[in-house]
Amino acid sequence: MMTVLRQWFFAGLLIWVPLAATLLVIRFLVGLLDTSLLLVPDSIRPDFPGFGVILSVGLVLGTGALAANFLGSRMLSWAEDLLFRIPLIRTLYGGVKKLAETLFSRDSTAFKRVVMIEWPRSGLWTIGFQTGDPIQVVRDATGLELIPVFVPTTPNPTGGFIMQVPAAELRFLDIPVEEGMRYIISLGVVAPGASPPPAANPPR
Repeated sequence: MMTVLRQWFFAGLLIWVPLAATLLVIRFLVGLLDTSLLLVPDSIRPDFPGFGVILSVGLVLGTGALAANFLGSRMLSWAEDLLFRIPLIRTLYGGVKKLAETLFSRDSTAFKRVVMIEWPRSGLWTIGFQTGDPIQVVRDATGLELIPVFVPTTPNPTGGFIMQVPAAELRFLDIPVEEGMRYIISLGVVAPGASPPPAANPPR
């Protein structure tokens, strides 16, 4: 009887853990998008779920359409010039803008290849991502051809370390960047080239 209960318990976990994590992320995103409702006065603010999401998507599309035409791009450029004149705002906005351009640009070179690097000490290897080509200012300062590599933390890959590494000290992996990132997020459980275990086969 205990064996059957144990099988049922793990089978339930395999269903509810990923489902709960997905729902939490969706709830967070919906809550974040719903903050756009603050732009609408209380007297005319609709009271039904999801309106904030629709409003946020509309704002993003509208801003993109504005930036795509000549007059709108000039207006946005003028507004950015004002932001760049404010010391603290200039640093924060400029850094976030560069990150957004890197991640969302069509010709983005972010995360070009998956690499293995000996880190945090010799004999231990971890997965990283080549983020671009060698940087001229680094080449001038060191006299070396160093490749920029991002080593993310797990399971949250938004944090990590930026390193300048000689190419000879890297091992380039022939796998897509998406599979390397999935390996990081899954705590190494989902190996590159593998699929998550199906819920119908719980551990025994």
